[in-house]
Amino acid sequence: MLRLGNQALRRFSTGRVYFKNKLKLALIGQSLFGQEVYSHLQKEGHRVVGVFTVPDRDGKADPLALAAEKDGTPVFKFPKWRVKGKTIKEVAEAYRSVGAELNVLPFCTQFIPMDVIDSPKHGSIIYHPSILPRHRGASAINWTLIMGDKKAGFSVFWADDGLDTGPILLQRSCDVEPNDTVDTLYNRFLFPEGIKAMVEAVQLIADGKAPHTPQPEEGATYEGIQKKENAEISWDQSAEVLHNWIRGHDKVPGAWTEINGQMVTFYGSSLLNSSMPPGEPLEIKGAQKPGLVTKKGLVLFGNDGKALIVRNLQFEDGKMIPASQYFSAGEMSVVELTPEEMKVAETIKAIWAGILSNISVIEDSTDFFKSGGGSVDVARLVEEIRQKCGGLQLQSEDVYMATKFGDFIQKVVRKLRGEDQETELVVDYVSKEVNEMTVNMPYQCFINGQFIDADDGKTYDTINPTDGSTICKVSYASLVDVDKAVAAAKDAFENGEWGRMNARERGRLMYRLADLLEENQEELATIEALDSGAVYTLALKTHIGMSVQTFRYFAGWCDKIQGSTIPINQARPNRNLTFTKKEPLGVCAIIIPWNYPLMMLAWKSAACLAAGNTLVLKPAQVTPLTALKFAELSVKAGFPKGVINIIPGSGGIAGQRLSEHPDIRKLGFTGSTLIGKQIMKSCAVSNLKKVSLELGGKSPLIIFNDCELDKAVRMGMGAVFFNKGENCIAAGRLFVEESTHDEFVTRVVEEIKKMKIGDPLDRSTDHGPQNHKAHLEKLLQYCEAGVKEGATLVYGGRQVQRPGFFMEPTVFTDVEDHMYLAKEESFGPIMVISKFPNGDIDGVLQRANNTEYGLASGVFTRDINKAMYVSEKLEAGTVFINTYNKTDVAAPFGGVKQSGFGKDLGEEALNEYLKTKTVTLEY
Repeated sequence: MLRLGNQALRRFSTGRVYFKNKLKLALIGQSLFGQEVYSHLQKEGHRVVGVFTVPDRDGKADPLALAAEKDGTPVFKFPKWRVKGKTIKEVAEAYRSVGAELNVLPFCTQFIPMDVIDSPKHGSIIYHPSILPRHRGASAINWTLIMGDKKAGFSVFWADDGLDTGPILLQRSCDVEPNDTVDTLYNRFLFPEGIKAMVEAVQLIADGKAPHTPQPEEGATYEGIQKKENAEISWDQSAEVLHNWIRGHDKVPGAWTEINGQMVTFYGSSLLNSSMPPGEPLEIKGAQKPGLVTKKGLVLFGNDGKALIVRNLQFEDGKMIPASQYFSAGEMSVVELTPEEMKVAETIKAIWAGILSNISVIEDSTDFFKSGGGSVDVARLVEEIRQKCGGLQLQSEDVYMATKFGDFIQKVVRKLRGEDQETELVVDYVSKEVNEMTVNMPYQCFINGQFIDADDGKTYDTINPTDGSTICKVSYASLVDVDKAVAAAKDAFENGEWGRMNARERGRLMYRLADLLEENQEELATIEALDSGAVYTLALKTHIGMSVQTFRYFAGWCDKIQGSTIPINQARPNRNLTFTKKEPLGVCAIIIPWNYPLMMLAWKSAACLAAGNTLVLKPAQVTPLTALKFAELSVKAGFPKGVINIIPGSGGIAGQRLSEHPDIRKLGFTGSTLIGKQIMKSCAVSNLKKVSLELGGKSPLIIFNDCELDKAVRMGMGAVFFNKGENCIAAGRLFVEESTHDEFVTRVVEEIKKMKIGDPLDRSTDHGPQNHKAHLEKLLQYCEAGVKEGATLVYGGRQVQRPGFFMEPTVFTDVEDHMYLAKEESFGPIMVISKFPNGDIDGVLQRANNTEYGLASGVFTRDINKAMYVSEKLEAGTVFINTYNKTDVAAPFGGVKQSGFGKDLGEEALNEYLKTKTVTLEY
């Protein structure tokens, strides 16, 4: 390390050079947050000369103490700093001995004397989880929610002799989502961003740039820690206010009310934005309207007629149950344990004893939390049980639901026997009367065999491109939802029925799913028309029809996946046998585009499932509805829970998390080249997961003058205008031989004029709306660019003057090789035509291959020798001769160059979702 005066020069792997001043720090506080702040400050080169934290609790050190002790940093554990208002002499001397230049208090529950606060050269800074001066006091996050604040955040401030009143150093804020809880706010923003901010604040001080901004008294509030007796719910308020009160008191102390003469505490509140589920009334003292016990939880009503729903209830004896089980909670009898279950119980008892080390004997009445267990211990308990009990997967909520050891063992046994599983799929549909039928559309995330709201309750609108109206609100998956889905898929693969299922049974389920897709094809095609703008008749034949064929094709492959036997040199005098096995990869992620929502799902997921994997699929944000309907049908087909998971949402959040997730072993993506590159990078950096990519294209179609012109016109139009031009393999550029060029263009325009543009549900419609508004605008800009560069706009190029996102089929000629239209994909109904000299086969081939894309291509000619020569020279994954768009489930499909790699469809697609294991034995 080079030294420049009092500055350190550090070179990082990124090649950037940092000049930074460094400080000697005393960290005063506790918790995992304190540990992370400590670790990050150490990494940044600051020297932590002492850690002052709380004494061990029940023989367990605080996380901050553990991290510091591991590093050899001096650690002091004082039960208190002062007695009767005066600093304890021994404590003060120990503190002064470390020689700190700055005190950093990331999270501290002790009162620190002012002579310690003011002792260092730079004083002391404190982290506080609110936007000061609002919500001073120890329960700031809770009060942020209780008061219904639209913004949450934190402050790093200079300590003074007041209560959270010191000058501000820096502040950060975030939006409060409608269903945020203390945990989601903390985990999403206050914890990760707070760590970064503490490090930034220390560096600002070190560099002499830290501000001291006095706190205004205007808007200042102070709220103390809530006590249980003050947390009773007052019912004469709106649903939103009730929701804020319950979520703000979640966990501690818990908002409560009286039901049947007993105090009942509510946990897990969210606003009810969907249709009212059926249920049984429950009288609640003081409530203007009875609650409703439903399969989704307890529905409560505000004085504004709106509703909220709570997931869990806790009774006075500490017992917690799902709110949906209120009327059946007392009916569950005690189960007798088998000898094998007794062994599991003994293993779990030993785990409890290891965690609750202060308890001499674990009895049925031992309460996990009353015996000293905390939230960190819950995570340890769940993980140890998974490791030591054959992969048994519990959730943290299982511990909170059964806090006493005897009840916990009963819950575990029921889970082992499968008695805790839902017997019926609960689907909260959005229903519409359309296309002479009732269409029922799920709209929630599908995770672990259940439709559930996003963890934070966030939703977004999915739009009907025919008129721009909102079809419904769809759950917007968060990072938590992605992690839940991956965990469910992993558990299903490693511990569930799917991993033990024989190949023919797997095939039977896939055949059954194909049958259900076919039985529901009219409803699926209608949803596809509503959500993507696909013409109904095309959706019925292609979007849905090919999806059915794909699942049937790969269902047949399930019991035909084979390895091989390989002769090798024998290790004499012994003999060897070497063979290969084809095995599934594990959890696979699939990210699909919006042009063929169900068909793209089928192309990837059918091969993935046939190979024996489990999957987490993210549909395109603008077209989620057929994927969610598919999830419903997969349950009816009998697929075990966790095998198929569907998470609607954005690529930037859900898609990015999938590409980075360490438990995913394969990611299949169809979409743009730009995003494909980002995904490939994330997959490599995270855990080097296997990737297959079907990306952009600029597929050339060469039309020679010896072609059958009627057929070339008809199929050339299909090559461009099929599915409104929203087609991966659409002919992005037509090369027409000079002597045929003018007649070809004339006949194409004549045929376009016959096309009917309109409602995709109208059986006579040829051309529906573009998928979404942003795409239509992009296509119009594409046409403007063509005109500006000098291409000839022969027909179209405009938006159709009617509601919705309709565009005229468009034809450009005189497109030269340097133009934007010649190089970039439109992904819309735009025919781009260039002529080439008569007889110049090699010249047109050179022009056709002069692109970074290589997805598909085509040639029209009666000369078979010419056709075969051209097909050999074209640089593309697929070549069509005297046809176009002719894909089949048995024929592999995929691109070369920057159109990606890997194959969908055909036997080759299976290899994308399999790994080869070589086994050699000696005998």
